[in-house]
Amino acid sequence: MTLLIRNATIVTGDDAGTIFYDAALAIEGRRIAALGPDAEIAARFPEAEQVDASGRVVFPGFANIHTHLVMTLARGVFEDLSPPHEPPFCGGLSPIPLPDLSPEEQALMCELGALEAIRSGTTAVLEDAVRIGNYAPQMLATGLRMVLAERCWDRVGGSIGDPTAFVRDAALGEAGLARIEALHRDWDGAGEGRIRVGVSAWAPDMCSPELLRQVRALQQRLDTICTIHLNQIWGEVAAVQAHHNMLPSEFLDSIGFLHDRLVAAHCRCMAPLEEKILGRNKVHVAFNSAIAARRGLSPRVCEMEQAGCNIAMGTDNMAEDMVEAMRTGLFMERIRRRDGRSPTPEEALRWATRNGYKAMGVADGGWLAPGNLADLIMLRTDRPHLAPFLRAVAVFVHQGQAADIDDVMVDGRWLMRDRRVLTMDEARIVRQAEEVANRAWSRLFAAQPDIAIPTGFRPLA
Repeated sequence: MTLLIRNATIVTGDDAGTIFYDAALAIEGRRIAALGPDAEIAARFPEAEQVDASGRVVFPGFANIHTHLVMTLARGVFEDLSPPHEPPFCGGLSPIPLPDLSPEEQALMCELGALEAIRSGTTAVLEDAVRIGNYAPQMLATGLRMVLAERCWDRVGGSIGDPTAFVRDAALGEAGLARIEALHRDWDGAGEGRIRVGVSAWAPDMCSPELLRQVRALQQRLDTICTIHLNQIWGEVAAVQAHHNMLPSEFLDSIGFLHDRLVAAHCRCMAPLEEKILGRNKVHVAFNSAIAARRGLSPRVCEMEQAGCNIAMGTDNMAEDMVEAMRTGLFMERIRRRDGRSPTPEEALRWATRNGYKAMGVADGGWLAPGNLADLIMLRTDRPHLAPFLRAVAVFVHQGQAADIDDVMVDGRWLMRDRRVLTMDEARIVRQAEEVANRAWSRLFAAQPDIAIPTGFRPLA
């Protein structure tokens, strides 16, 4: 059946920045059949099921190209525990580890992250994690479009940002490669192609050159997307220099790991030479603005874009709100550039939508056009902070909130209608997530009494 969204403002996100007013959008199956003036499109589809979108704006859905859904477990904890930006570096992104979870607990926390993603207008997600097979069924059921990137590494006795000696465990790396292959075998192409499986190498200071070459070969054999954390913290830069006498991007380039299907996350502790290396290799960069701001770091987005990188956006840890990420990215770059007009809201929207779909290897999504995938969101404009709604993109980027988004569609299927998520049991997930967090943090603090519990942590059972 054809679905016809009528009487809407439609922000297409196309190259020309086209916006249709008093417009309609027709959807047949998984794809957009037509869009344009309301009367014209309605006349072409007289038998369509109609949705009155008066007072609403249709946007492309967001693509979050770097996140770790299970990290919802650490909301309000890890954001204030960043490592130092000056030596001496000792490794680790937080002095407190993430509590161990059972497969069932891991799946529940990932459902919580996916729930927030849908409520925030996200339609596509690149999930970088370990043992994704534990929660792949639940991710399929969300209705989201996903690249599931199972992670591998082969360094033992150290962590990201630790410049001490690299100790390799080849068996650890082989186990990671085996997990990737198993996940790809079981889940790639699920949901009529909505779920794809990618490969992930943790970080340049957590993987040997031998493992990175194996990951690259596996990525080529599976014909899929690859991702890696790159230049995330200054300790990582120091570690790679200590291990290889090169900067991280130089090291990856020297072993042939950089390519145009690689998503490099962060890239915020880089030398200009590295930006040019990434651009020459047409690498996709995940600008994870909100976590970068919390860590007091900022990538040089303009320079990487000018060098040839595709800039897209992610939320990374503890949050899935792409509205916040988009706006924070705009603000951070304007402060860094000392330019109150650049980047534009339209550029920020493109980073958060179309560029993200491109990075995920989805050429026919991320903007609204006939033949493209029907991945879209609708938001209400009758909000005090959005009125008067004069410039659709600018008002949404500067003043919009995740709570303004009423409707989310992926593959022509509603995931949320009138603020009610249709594919997930929201009340159960939120209730059980609180229970899981209580148990998990209680276990950690009981097992490691030397850990300093952060100020303001709630009482635990």
